[in-house]
Amino acid sequence: MAASVWTGYLTFGLISMPVRLFSGARGTRVSFHMLHRDDNARVKQQLYCPVDEKVIERNEVVKGYEFRKGEYVVIEPEEIKKIEPKTAKAMEILEFVKQEEIDPVYFESSYYLAPDEAAKKPYALLVKAMKDTGYVGVAKLAMHNREYTAFLRPYEKGLMLHTMYYKEEVREAPDFGTEHATLKEGEVKVAHQLIEALAAKWDPTKYYDTFEENLKKMIKAHMEGKQVVAIDKPKPAAPPTDLMAALKQSLAQMEGKKKGPQRVEAAQRESEVEVKGKQKSVAGKKKPPKRAA
Repeated sequence: MAASVWTGYLTFGLISMPVRLFSGARGTRVSFHMLHRDDNARVKQQLYCPVDEKVIERNEVVKGYEFRKGEYVVIEPEEIKKIEPKTAKAMEILEFVKQEEIDPVYFESSYYLAPDEAAKKPYALLVKAMKDTGYVGVAKLAMHNREYTAFLRPYEKGLMLHTMYYKEEVREAPDFGTEHATLKEGEVKVAHQLIEALAAKWDPTKYYDTFEENLKKMIKAHMEGKQVVAIDKPKPAAPPTDLMAALKQSLAQMEGKKKGPQRVEAAQRESEVEVKGKQKSVAGKKKPPKRAA
């Protein structure tokens, strides 16, 4: 397992157990470097001080809070350490709630909460009790210069922890305007049928990032000196003038089959990218022009 991002104690009533947090999910992306177009050399980001008119090192940088335009309070790392709350090392379960009562909009990041060797029995007891009762825990912990409200739930044989947004961080829902729409009973009935025709058991392995696959195929084509053909984008469709007719047509297309992304091995995945022909030369690192002696 990867290195832990937080170590401390989980408290449950008078029971305290040493635990560790490990990242539970991480996005994967094709990454690019920034290059100088003329010679394909990687460019470097530098810290520049406009007052001294020079590039400075990272150890010369401090954190500052701007309390007035152009005026700052300088904060040293040691000062931040001094004011860390007790939740920096002790995570206390404050209460238990039903999972369905928590709106997913509050979820931020996911972590595995694993016990140290000495805490396996009380940890296992907590997991079983939460599974049996159907409750999940709400706790607080501090890490990365921030105190989080955390949501703990049973996951497979252990606990998953989700950091959560605070109420003031969740934006108010816009006026969607649905209360002004008049729906006919027949339209609602066919919409139900359309949903049932598309219904399936949740399987996360069926889904993957098509854009990521297209990027990989494009990069491979460049390496092989081939040309990538642009993908035809669908034109935006206008809202149907006859909603019932559109619903029935959609239902007719879906009946007898269920469509959905099919996950296969990366080498066998179908890509939207088309590759054709051979270019005259493979793009490579350009050599800088020779300078006169």
